[in-house]
Amino acid sequence: MDSSNSSAVDQAPADPAATDDMLASQPVGYWSGQAHAAVTRQLRDAMAGIDVTQPQYWVLNSVKYGPAGPSCEEVAAQLLPLADGEHEIPRVIAQLIYRGWLRTDAGHRLYLTEAGEAARMRLRELVTELRTVVHDGISDEEYVVALRVLRRMISNVERARNPWGMGGDAPCGYVGSPAPS
Repeated sequence: MDSSNSSAVDQAPADPAATDDMLASQPVGYWSGQAHAAVTRQLRDAMAGIDVTQPQYWVLNSVKYGPAGPSCEEVAAQLLPLADGEHEIPRVIAQLIYRGWLRTDAGHRLYLTEAGEAARMRLRELVTELRTVVHDGISDEEYVVALRVLRRMISNVERARNPWGMGGDAPCGYVGSPAPS
């Protein structure tokens, strides 16, 4: 592990009251998890107020901006990393068809209806308003730096995850460090 960019600071336990001079020793998993939970909770609560779910918004956007007339399977595969299990997105698609926000053709391809596009636009406005709240006091430059740092951390972890260089086929599915020789 390259420690040239890190100081010799011990990892401290998560502390919501940590002062700025203590943040370098705070666990990123705790803070990124707290940010995810707070933003997701606010977004989902606001969407619930207009009887919509975040996965419904994902599907509407996927159908709008994905390949023309995607299949249910294509949308489900695209959104699986975000979903709560493999059945969530097909259920959401069924809900949106029932609601009249999506329609299918004879080949079972998905299309937004006028009502679906209107709902997607209302949701986009809501999400834009919520983004303003989340970004209050944070410049675009600071936001970009934060995302770059998170991307780098993800890349570091992914690169270190497979020390055997075996394409994910570590012994017994173990992804830790190999035993010393």
